[in-house]
Amino acid sequence: MNLDRLTALAHRYGVATDYVGWGEKRHDVDPETLVAVLRALEVPAGSPEEVEESIREIDEQPWREFVPAVTVVTEGSDARFAVHVPHGHLVKVWIVSETGDDVAAPQLDVWVEPREVDGVLVGRATFAVPDDLPAGYHQIKALDLDDSSASSGPLIVTPRRLHTADRLVGRKRWGLAAQLYSIRSADSWGVGDFADLAGICEVAASAYGADFVQVNPLHAAQPQAPIEASPYLPVTRRFVNPLYLRITDIPELDGLSKSQRKWVKALGRGFLAENTATDKIRRNKAFRAKMEVLELIYGVPRTPARAGAYRDFRRREGKGLKRFATWCALAERYDADDPRWHGKFLDRAYLKKKRRKLARRIDFYMWLQWLCDEQLATAAHTARSAGMGIGVMADLAVGVARHSADAWALGNVLASGATVGAPPDGFNQQGQNWDQPPWHPRRLAAAGYEPYRDMIRTVLRHAGGVRVDHILGLFRLWWIPDGSSPAQGTYVHYDSEALIGILALEAQRADAVVVGEDLGVFEPSVQDSLRDRGILGTSILWFEQGPDAAIPPEDYRELCLTSVTTHDLPPTVGYLAGDHITLRSRLGLLASGEDAERERDARERDAVLELAYERGLLSRDTPLTDPKVVDALYAVIAHTPSVLLSVALVDAVGERRIQNQPGTDSTQYPNWCVPLANSEGEVVLVEDLVSSVRFRRLVSVLNESGVPGS
Repeated sequence: MNLDRLTALAHRYGVATDYVGWGEKRHDVDPETLVAVLRALEVPAGSPEEVEESIREIDEQPWREFVPAVTVVTEGSDARFAVHVPHGHLVKVWIVSETGDDVAAPQLDVWVEPREVDGVLVGRATFAVPDDLPAGYHQIKALDLDDSSASSGPLIVTPRRLHTADRLVGRKRWGLAAQLYSIRSADSWGVGDFADLAGICEVAASAYGADFVQVNPLHAAQPQAPIEASPYLPVTRRFVNPLYLRITDIPELDGLSKSQRKWVKALGRGFLAENTATDKIRRNKAFRAKMEVLELIYGVPRTPARAGAYRDFRRREGKGLKRFATWCALAERYDADDPRWHGKFLDRAYLKKKRRKLARRIDFYMWLQWLCDEQLATAAHTARSAGMGIGVMADLAVGVARHSADAWALGNVLASGATVGAPPDGFNQQGQNWDQPPWHPRRLAAAGYEPYRDMIRTVLRHAGGVRVDHILGLFRLWWIPDGSSPAQGTYVHYDSEALIGILALEAQRADAVVVGEDLGVFEPSVQDSLRDRGILGTSILWFEQGPDAAIPPEDYRELCLTSVTTHDLPPTVGYLAGDHITLRSRLGLLASGEDAERERDARERDAVLELAYERGLLSRDTPLTDPKVVDALYAVIAHTPSVLLSVALVDAVGERRIQNQPGTDSTQYPNWCVPLANSEGEVVLVEDLVSSVRFRRLVSVLNESGVPGS
């Protein structure tokens, strides 16, 4: 194998042949990994002959396109695009705007030598995108005047800068970060729900002056128990988990018979003990009970107004909703390893017949999404009515599970043969495999980015903001070939201008703030690119370390959401005690010895505490177990210029237990199943938040540091 030619092929497809990892160390990627990743991209590279043929194929591919499969540009950027016709043919090119208007596309005087492709001499003509074409989804149209053939392709014009970011500058705001499922109320069914979200927003805004509530991803899980506990491993990122429905808020509940309503009420009372349990969230028990009642309520006739609203919802969500509901109906009946998923269920004619047989069940799952949409809308309205400027801040996971609705419904825009993860770093020294199929860069582009933009649009429908988990994945993702360890992967680069641009376009239309979780190893230009587009970055106090000391809070970024901790670390009380080191050591996740790890961790911890000592926010003789230490650390981030501050709800009530340990499964640790409790181990309900002494003291610390609140 000629390594230089393999490298040349990899670079053409955006596959990294080397990278700088944790500790600024440079790593060369093994040729075997390159071949495997290219294979996942459907690029043959197993022999010198295949490499040469694949290079020729990708070099000729643009010349085979009459009109580009998709063109994504930034408004006012002097952008251009090319069309290809047989050499010597005359071509007419114009743009049809999103509003249906014809817009001239001026041809530019750019000469490119014709190229012979498949025995035909092909010419290239270059055209300009008008500078005044507004942001939106347009179409490029082309007509070959010699043979009357025609073609078209999407033209997506994205905002130069997201205007919502500029509205944040000049006024620091704070909000809560909460794992919704973990905080219950007296009326919950063992799991926090949409009504609880509304309650959290009401208390956080009216009692404490919070401007937003940031929640975990609410994406849908499996249609029947057992369901996945991790909100970051959903079956789709577009639709919502019915687990969060508040049964008693569904209007059709009143249409049940008296005996049925009595049974539902008794079922709800059966969860009183679950609401106050502090050992574990029992999702499956709650999900089974809710689904049993929902199937009963589904049979209740809707009023004409409700029926009309449901029709409007189905019309708006279109084919994507029907595909997801179809998958749910099928997944109830067929295991993930059933060969029909890769055979008959991909055949349109067969699937059409199957849909007719499953019509009622498919409608049931579409109806569930309508209920979720209604209750999310209510929570968002409650947040704004209580005075929040941003309101609910959604969370967008990196990807979906391998055997999922999106993996089936979105077809080949998700790659097979590789999964997404992260290389070894200080966070997890073995590397991470998230077992999620990545976007296929070229096939996603060929689809006009439609699945991506539909997903973002739906997530933002009832959100004033969105946190994009691992936004670095819109620039490059760590691909791990099937059968390899996380350390045996490499980065695959994406068209970040397109992905970031479409994200900004959808957020602009939703009038939403975008926060990118840009932690970890990244290329130097990433944060500049995000800032220039009006997308906030993320800073975690513990991670802001310089070569010799912790970074002073005054040097933090302004366009940023800053917090003390994150859901992948223990709450601050537990972090100060080194609980994360104890857990990782017990699970065998440390590459170095425990003593060395504790020494390094204590050094970084003390460097952060020094920031509080130097500014007179904390006395040096204060024990680390004193709640004043947590308050002082929040005072430190209040001294940053960051426009958004995030207060972890676990810190506000004194919880110590870690919610998630990356790189583990449920047999090793109860990830995403830890209910909210206080420092005494007592359950904290939504109703308890308004009278929480610890919460009020923490907010007063922010207020004294100049952060507005109640």
